[in-house]
Amino acid sequence: MSHDLDPHDHSHGHSHDWKHDGVRVIPGGQLDGNTAQTPGMDRKAAINFARVGAQKLWAGTVTIHANAKTGAHHHGHLESVIYIVKGRARMRWGEQLEFTAEAGPGDFIYVPPYVPHQEINASPTEALECVLCRSDGEAVAVNLDIAPVEQPEQVLWIDPTHPRGGV
Repeated sequence: MSHDLDPHDHSHGHSHDWKHDGVRVIPGGQLDGNTAQTPGMDRKAAINFARVGAQKLWAGTVTIHANAKTGAHHHGHLESVIYIVKGRARMRWGEQLEFTAEAGPGDFIYVPPYVPHQEINASPTEALECVLCRSDGEAVAVNLDIAPVEQPEQVLWIDPTHPRGGV
């Protein structure tokens, strides 16, 4: 008879208090604003080490007021994903924020490590509301003093797995 581990046994030899160490639900009204901030935006943590013990990710919300923009910044070694819930985001990035692209509700934005960038609310009348996820439990935000170029170059992203833009 084999003594291999049961693939359905997730205890790994330890007993767990799944009631208190299992799934967590963080109500939207209980997000933590005590996180690294960048001028022009309001970040609130939902999931991080301090709140739930997350080891490898950070998640929360970002709100940018109508017709506002953030200061230039990067997030160190972290990868970031931004999901647009409401509004229109204009991203600028590069050494002089020389590139730009826009995203709307339902769109995802990927920001690689160390990329200088700036989020802009492209709407003069409505707030930009986003969900943000990062690849570590720490909240790294390095604010930069960058003189942006006057006219950034628009970048239309082509997905290498869908080169004709279709599904």
